[in-house]
Amino acid sequence: MSSAVATTAARLRDLKPGWLHDPKVWRTEVLAGLVVALALIPEAISFSVIAGVAPAVGLFASFTMAVVISIVGGRRAMISAATGAVALVIAPLQREHGFGHLVAAVILAGVFQIALGALGVAKLMRFIPRSVMVGFVNSLAILVFMAQVPELHDVPWPVYPLMAGGLALMVFFPKVSTAVPAPLVSVVILTVITVAAGIAVPTVGDKGALPSSLPVPGLPDVPFTLETLTVIAPYAFAMALVGLMESLMTAKLVDDITDTRSSKTRESVGQGVANIVTGFLGGMGGCAVIGQTMINVKVSGARTRLSTFLAGVFLMVLCIAFGPVVSDIPMAALVAVMVMVCFATFDWHSVAPRTLKRMPAGEITVMAVTVVCVVATHNLAVGVVTGSVTAMVIFARRVAHLADVTAVTDPDGTTVVYRVTGELFFASSNDLVGRFDYAGDPDKVVIDLGEAHIWDASSVAALDAIETKYAQRGKTVEITGLNRPSAHLHNKLSGELTGGH
Repeated sequence: MSSAVATTAARLRDLKPGWLHDPKVWRTEVLAGLVVALALIPEAISFSVIAGVAPAVGLFASFTMAVVISIVGGRRAMISAATGAVALVIAPLQREHGFGHLVAAVILAGVFQIALGALGVAKLMRFIPRSVMVGFVNSLAILVFMAQVPELHDVPWPVYPLMAGGLALMVFFPKVSTAVPAPLVSVVILTVITVAAGIAVPTVGDKGALPSSLPVPGLPDVPFTLETLTVIAPYAFAMALVGLMESLMTAKLVDDITDTRSSKTRESVGQGVANIVTGFLGGMGGCAVIGQTMINVKVSGARTRLSTFLAGVFLMVLCIAFGPVVSDIPMAALVAVMVMVCFATFDWHSVAPRTLKRMPAGEITVMAVTVVCVVATHNLAVGVVTGSVTAMVIFARRVAHLADVTAVTDPDGTTVVYRVTGELFFASSNDLVGRFDYAGDPDKVVIDLGEAHIWDASSVAALDAIETKYAQRGKTVEITGLNRPSAHLHNKLSGELTGGH
C-alpha cells in the first residue's frame, strides 16, 4: 500500500512544472511580482482619475485582473490590470450615467470578449503586419513616457536628482548583481533616502487614498432593463475590442521576447472572465498592460504565471497592510522605473538611419501612421486598425502593378493570344479591360491565364466585360490555362455578375 502511495506521489510531482523545484526561479518570480505591484499602484490611481472614479476602483481592477488572468489567461508572465485605453473608453459612461452603469458595462464587455474569443477573433492577429507591430510597440513606449511628463512638471527640484539617481541605479546595479531586480533596489533606496532626509517631494500617497480592505462582491446598482442594456452595450463592445486588441498585441510581443508561443484564443476568453470577475467586485475593468509586462518579462526576467498572480496579491497586501509605507514612496522613483521601461520597450533598431535606408518606403509609412494615430488619439485600436488598413492599401497597390498583359498574333493572322500574368483582384483587374485591342484583333481571341490567378468577383466581371466587348464585334474569346481555384471561381460567377455576355 505504501509503495502505491509513493508511486502516486511521484507521479503528481512529475505533473508539476519543473520551475516549482527551482529556488532561483521562485526568487525571480516573487521579486518580479513585487516590482510590478509597486509600479501598478500609481498607474492604477492615474487611470482611475481618467475614468472619473475613486482610486480604490482602479486598484481593485488591477488586483482582480492580475490574479484571475494568471489562472485563466493564455500568455504566461503577461500582466493585466487597469489601463488607460479602457479608462478612456468608459469615462464618458461614468460621467453621464454613473458608477453602476460603468460596472455593468465592464461585466458585459467580459461577456463580449468571451464570445469573440470563442468565435476565433484571435486568428485575426495574422493580418497585422510586422510594421504595425513595430509602430504599436514604439507608440506604447511614447505614451508611457508621456504619462510620466506631468510628474516632472512644476515639482520641487529634488525630484530631478532623485529620478536621475534611480535611472543610474537601474543601469549600473545589474553589473554588480542580478539577484534582486534593479527597479526594486532603486525604489527601496530612493524611498529610504527621502524618508530619512525628510525630503519633501510628491509621493504615492499624494495620488489618493489606498484601499483599507478587500473588494466585496456585488451586483451593479442599475435597473436590469432593456434601456440599460442599450446604454451600456456600445461602451461595453468598444471596451471589449480595445481590451482584446491591446492584450493580443502585447501577448504577441511577449511571445517574441521569450521565444515561446501562447494561446491567443485562451487569452481572449481569459480576458473576458477576468473582466466579469472584476466587474462583480466593483473594479473598472482592464486588459494587458505593456509597461508592467515589460517590467515583469524584460527587466525582471519573469517567465511564469506566478509573477502575474503575485503582482495582484502584493498589490493588495501593499495597499492594505503597508499602506503608510507605500504612500511614502517618492513618485520620482516610480517615474524612473517607467522611463527605463520606455527605453527598453522602444524598438531603436527600427528608427536607426541604416534601417530606414534599407526599409521599403511603404513599411516606414505604415509604422509612422500607426505611431502618429496612437499618440494623437491615445487609442491603440485606432492606431492598429489605421496602420493595418494603410498596409493593406499599400500592398494592394504594389501587387496590382504585378499584373501584366502581352499579345502575340499567329503568323496567319487569324488568332491573337493574350498572355496574362500576375494576381487578378479588384485593384489589378480594373485596368485589365483596357489592355485589349477590340477593334483591331482578328476574329479569334485566346486569353491565356496559365501564369495568373483569379482572386475575386471583380476579376471575373472584368473577364466577362472583355468577352462582351469582343462578342459585340462578332469575335469569339477562349479563356485557357486557369488553375483549379481560378477555374472554380470563374465557372461559378461568370455570366452572373453582368447579366450574361
